[in-house]
Amino acid sequence: MEFTHQHRELEKTTLRIIEDHIHPHIDQWEAEGMFPAHQVMKKFAEAGLLGISKPEAYGGMGLDFSYEMVFAETLGSVRSSGLTSAVGVQSHMCTPALANYGSEELKQQYLVPTIAGELVGCIGVSEASAGSDVGNIRTTAKRDGDDYIINGSKMWITNGVQGDWICLLCNTADEGYPHRNKSLIIVPLNSEGVSVGRKLDKMVLQCSDTAELFFDDVRVPVSNRIGEENRGFIYQMEQFQEERLFVAARGVRAMEMAIEQTIDYTGSRNVFGHSVLSNQVVYHKLAELQTELEAARALVYRATTQYVSGKDASQLASMAKFLVGKLGMRVPGECLQFWGGQGVMNENWISRAYRDIRQTAIGGGANEVMLEVIAKGMDIHPGRRPH
Repeated sequence: MEFTHQHRELEKTTLRIIEDHIHPHIDQWEAEGMFPAHQVMKKFAEAGLLGISKPEAYGGMGLDFSYEMVFAETLGSVRSSGLTSAVGVQSHMCTPALANYGSEELKQQYLVPTIAGELVGCIGVSEASAGSDVGNIRTTAKRDGDDYIINGSKMWITNGVQGDWICLLCNTADEGYPHRNKSLIIVPLNSEGVSVGRKLDKMVLQCSDTAELFFDDVRVPVSNRIGEENRGFIYQMEQFQEERLFVAARGVRAMEMAIEQTIDYTGSRNVFGHSVLSNQVVYHKLAELQTELEAARALVYRATTQYVSGKDASQLASMAKFLVGKLGMRVPGECLQFWGGQGVMNENWISRAYRDIRQTAIGGGANEVMLEVIAKGMDIHPGRRPH
């Protein structure tokens, strides 16, 4: 992946928004457990950052996905993964299938205002009994003339409290393989029968309004379906490529920032007459962690290059997501250790990084599921080989 002047300008624009409009308020939003989603989305939208690779006809910039990765990686500089998760849902998770397969009417009604930051979107896949096991979802959409009647619930829905619409994965057939009986349907969240069961109290992503949603006889027109009926699972698997690349790119930068701040702190903290950083065990460990992050970044860039070329990047995207998730369980903890007692103080960002970055190994498909995907791609999964 080669970076041009245009890539660097996009990075500068993103950093300017972060420093001017996000960081002055982020600690307050974390304490309050919610950030003003419409206000923040509008700031990113005004700079064109919510539709970087979307067609210009719908308000996007029409650039290739490498620019999306620059945006995602730069978002890792935000001192809250809760906010960046919400932005990622808006830009990379609820809109790809709509942009690729939605009708012109749906695109005008939902894609255009979402890219413009006028609407806040959600992605509705996970349920209490079906997180990474997408095939096991239970929410149904039954045909009734020109409408679907939707019943069920969704769990861990980012933007679920403040959102305007949700790209909902539902079972639209009673029978058939779980990969062939699902559809993606756009549901306005102000529809009769939609309710927020609760705003979830989480250890991580504290300023993200994550909700449990219920759907009780919710009626939406069949025209709200994205693409063909019963092909929703396939569309969602394609969306996961962008989601996993976003999570991986953001995670690399967030962990790199943890290393940078640890270098600053240990360099200024004196113990037994010299800085903590001057201990070989400290600077060797930080050098090791930075090396592993650079390897992960290279994998993210390779996966992005493959995706930009139009090829299926599921295998490499899953590998990148797995590797960054694995590092996310280790890098912030290794860094925090060198902060001593200051590391467990909420006033220091490293404690938030320790909690937030841990989520990288879970959200968008747990690491164990990534290994399942990778094994299938290698043709070594028992389900792909004769016993």
